[in-house]
Amino acid sequence: MRPLNRLGSSYLEEVVIVLNYQRRMILLLVLDSLIVVSSLYFSFLIIFLDPQMIQESGSLKLAIFIVLVSHFFFASVYRLYHKVWEYASVEEIVVIVKAVSWSFLLASAVQYLTVSRVYIRPMLFAWMMNILLIGASRFSWRFFRHQLSRENPNIKRALIIGAGETGTSLVRHFLNTDEQNIKPVAFIDNDKNKQKLQVHSLPVYGSSKKIAQAVKELDIDQIIIAIPKLSKRELRDLLEICTETKAKTVIMPKTEDVILGKVSVSQFRDVQVEDLLGRDPIELDINSISSQIEGRTILVTGAGGSIGSEICRQICTFMPRKIVILGHGENSIYEINRELRRLFIDRMEIIPVIADVQDRGRLVEVMAAHRPDVVYHAAAHKHVPLMEQNPKESIKNNVIGTRNVAEAADAAGVSAFVFISTDKAVNPTNVMGSSKRMAEMVIQNLNKTSKTKFVAVRFGNVLGSRGSVIPLFKDQIHAGGPVTVTHPEMTRYFMTIPEASKLVIQAGVLARGGEIFVLDMGAPVKILDLAKNLIRLSGYTVEEIGIEFSGIRPGEKMYEELLGENEVHKNAVFPKIFIGKTVDFDYEKVAYIIDNYMIMTPVEVRNYVIDLANNRELTLQGQKA
Repeated sequence: MRPLNRLGSSYLEEVVIVLNYQRRMILLLVLDSLIVVSSLYFSFLIIFLDPQMIQESGSLKLAIFIVLVSHFFFASVYRLYHKVWEYASVEEIVVIVKAVSWSFLLASAVQYLTVSRVYIRPMLFAWMMNILLIGASRFSWRFFRHQLSRENPNIKRALIIGAGETGTSLVRHFLNTDEQNIKPVAFIDNDKNKQKLQVHSLPVYGSSKKIAQAVKELDIDQIIIAIPKLSKRELRDLLEICTETKAKTVIMPKTEDVILGKVSVSQFRDVQVEDLLGRDPIELDINSISSQIEGRTILVTGAGGSIGSEICRQICTFMPRKIVILGHGENSIYEINRELRRLFIDRMEIIPVIADVQDRGRLVEVMAAHRPDVVYHAAAHKHVPLMEQNPKESIKNNVIGTRNVAEAADAAGVSAFVFISTDKAVNPTNVMGSSKRMAEMVIQNLNKTSKTKFVAVRFGNVLGSRGSVIPLFKDQIHAGGPVTVTHPEMTRYFMTIPEASKLVIQAGVLARGGEIFVLDMGAPVKILDLAKNLIRLSGYTVEEIGIEFSGIRPGEKMYEELLGENEVHKNAVFPKIFIGKTVDFDYEKVAYIIDNYMIMTPVEVRNYVIDLANNRELTLQGQKA
């Protein structure tokens, strides 16, 4: 019964389609017949001014017969009745002119052959009336449809940024499909030659400086950015203007993705906070990275974290022989292991390892078993306020944990060891940043005697990482606000997770031993501006959500640095990557804190590590060290 039901349903649908088509054809045939007859009759009447003479001559009847027959013939040739007139354009006008012109030429030829005369004036007048009336009958429906869409509250009025090939193809798409409830209203384009002109009947309103004015005057609901080759900085500048308006801003997909059929031209993506960074992404030295990773064994600690997991994903694209994903949290390791196996299990060996970096014996065992060529050490405690309250745990995990991994790597003969550090290690005012600086000292000291090349990589805040400000703001916005910002003038450097991971991988190739690598992160971003932009990108106004200032938390700085004044090398060693100078330090002080932190009070631990990280004198057990 089910197949019969499906067959019956399909048959009924076909019947409905045929009936609709036939009804439409009959309507157009009747309409065109009336237009042909009336235009010829009134043309002859206007020219000769004597209805009796027209009827007696028979020339009108002959003209009507010939024009009707030839009109339907040429209408069939040019498929005049197969056009979708709701979206009629110049092409349809050309078709109408061709069909009508050929039918009147044929009628004139028949007139000449039968009565040896062509009624030029009435035929010419009727020809013009036919084109005007048939064209008006078709385009009236398009006009009616546009009027309905203007009154429909579900139709979004769109401003298209870019009147080039991409923008105009988008407008054509909207004019020829019903899949989107979007009505293009105008273009914005910085090309002065296009301004004050019309493209597809839409005005080019002006340059990007007039976006806000256009949104207000044209009652725009949505801004669509249709310029595929914008640089990050150009896109940021454009988005800063767009986010100041009430309209939602979206971005067209890449042209190559549309051509390859991956996405539709109308599958827009929302603007992400990453788009506001205004920095072009780092480009990798693919050949050098491949030579270091392809066919080798790679170990990543903290592999379940935001940075560690992305390092694993990017490393796997370079086809190592084996990747060891090590972490303390079994759930996060389970997730990244499942993801990598789904994508790469037939290309490499994937080894999940549950281990704590504070367990020295376990790390030595893992390193000895797998003999990695390169180690990326991403495991760490990173939350500033939590480490302020738990300074001993910060030392235990960030300093001693790093020492354990580094010494196990040294013993296993690892070629390169890349340590993930932070901009908070520069002139630190908190325990977390100080512990990271101490960890840098640990690997720099070990680099002096080891055959392994130990390097550190510093970068700023990572957008979207666990515990970062972006997920916090999103949760607060989702809850209806307010968004909490510590201070209106607080600034931070930001980068994306893929950028951070690329820097780490590239640093492993550039490593000569003892360096601190830093990414050119562009200009620092105000946290307040970031919060405002995120609110607007979520579809709200700042007034609707609200922003509250909670005050600077213990250990936080108003602004952060990537290198101290005495650490800076002005020249980049790789595009967008800089290297810091090695700063002298007394490792005996580092060793003293590592050996004695458990018998110190939390306050003493905090003071000692911050003083040590800032190269200040320490007072150890009543004596200056």
